[in-house]
Amino acid sequence: MVIHTFKLPHRLTLLICLSLLSAIASAIFTVSRADALQVMLKPNNPSLGDTVSVWIATNQTKGIAPIVSVDRKQFPAFAMSSNRWRAFIPTTPLDKAGLRQVIVTGGGLQQTLAMQLGDREFPTQSIWLNDSGGGSEPTDYEWDKVSAFKKLVSPQKLWSGVFLRPNDGEITTGFGVRRYYNGEFANDYYHRGVDYAGGYGSPVVAPAAGYVRLVGTVEQGFRLNGNTVGMDHGQGVESVFLHLSEIYVKEGDFVKAGQTIGAIGATGAVTGPHLHWGLYVNGEAIDPVAWRYEGVE
Repeated sequence: MVIHTFKLPHRLTLLICLSLLSAIASAIFTVSRADALQVMLKPNNPSLGDTVSVWIATNQTKGIAPIVSVDRKQFPAFAMSSNRWRAFIPTTPLDKAGLRQVIVTGGGLQQTLAMQLGDREFPTQSIWLNDSGGGSEPTDYEWDKVSAFKKLVSPQKLWSGVFLRPNDGEITTGFGVRRYYNGEFANDYYHRGVDYAGGYGSPVVAPAAGYVRLVGTVEQGFRLNGNTVGMDHGQGVESVFLHLSEIYVKEGDFVKAGQTIGAIGATGAVTGPHLHWGLYVNGEAIDPVAWRYEGVE
């Protein structure tokens, strides 16, 4: 039997080798580009009211923050280490459950992650107010001061670990409750915090470290929220404490976790003495449960 051997032309052999090298290089380049921008969402299956942490790893050394956006709204990312970043996406009971696209851009690369936002049922509650405790609408001064406070985004992370309970009283109204005021449903409203029915004058403590950036009183025109303290915990995370009888801090004070900042009262639009604690992330009131029991870093 005669075995015939065929010899490829030199040019064809060279072309095949170059094609193989090009394919290998392309595969390596694709992998390296993917490794250059890695993104993770936590929790993986958020529900309405949750805070979604976006963790980003890049190979950049220039210190340029990645851009994080959802539905064309951008959320600031902060450096956690030399090449790791974190952004917060707040969700609320007014959001629509369903699929969202989280777009992260950094170092000339872009990643798009699917975020399935789960639905959640919130109870309703009827509230009857009279004029003795204030008014159901804020004054212009009050509105402007509180709105400006909620827009704060300072660069330093001041909290560490889980947030403390701000008062030992029983929780009477949880986060997200929808309300009827004097028999009329309040559209686009949800309870933006947690109510604690502690005794009148019982201490209110800071759930985490931060700077006092807002102090408002009934005498200044805070007729809806009553005597108010607002704390900046850094990186777009703020706490607000409403209806206080006493305030023990002033704007600019640095407060440690667990430090007493005021006392429970019945100022503003209330039906009785209690503390309203609201936790805000990038201007939106979110459910503080994960921050209290799991810790959000």
